[in-house]
Amino acid sequence: MLLALGSSASLLAMYVLYSVRQKKTIGNLAIPIIGFGLFDVASGFLMSFTWPLPPAYNMLFGDPLLFLGLLMVMGGYMLYKNMNPKVLSVFGFFLGIYIFVEAVAIYNFKLETGVDLISSMGLYLASGLAAILSPLIYLDPKSNNGKWAYYLLAVLLILAAFAALFIGYAGIYGHLLAPP
Repeated sequence: MLLALGSSASLLAMYVLYSVRQKKTIGNLAIPIIGFGLFDVASGFLMSFTWPLPPAYNMLFGDPLLFLGLLMVMGGYMLYKNMNPKVLSVFGFFLGIYIFVEAVAIYNFKLETGVDLISSMGLYLASGLAAILSPLIYLDPKSNNGKWAYYLLAVLLILAAFAALFIGYAGIYGHLLAPP
């Protein structure tokens, strides 16, 4: 799931970069966005409702992944139909608030410690900030301020992708060491 999250954040960063650079091939991102969105929906749904983890962990990762997946499926469909998916950034803003609340909970309740705290905070702060700032895509990408806002969003999404991939790659080794 962290590999899919990293890939999803990368696709969203590509969308933002294609938007600011006025790429005509932006529609080519529609099917990959829908595909990863469907995976995020399915895995987020299963984690939120069926995984036998301590209660907080299902909400901590499953709920935001499910919501991100829904936004990606809708956005990919809108992109495929040549509609403007910018309206979804409003819902991204709400997702960002949820992620920030979770970041505070991770720290206050010591859900992660040590090196794991640094990587999880990197993931939650970069993705939460990108989501909260996502309505910046309403700015004109041709204006100087709009261009820099788009680049800021892309950098935050790339940082979130790297954090998700780092956690996923680091975690898979330990999971394979002690399978269930």
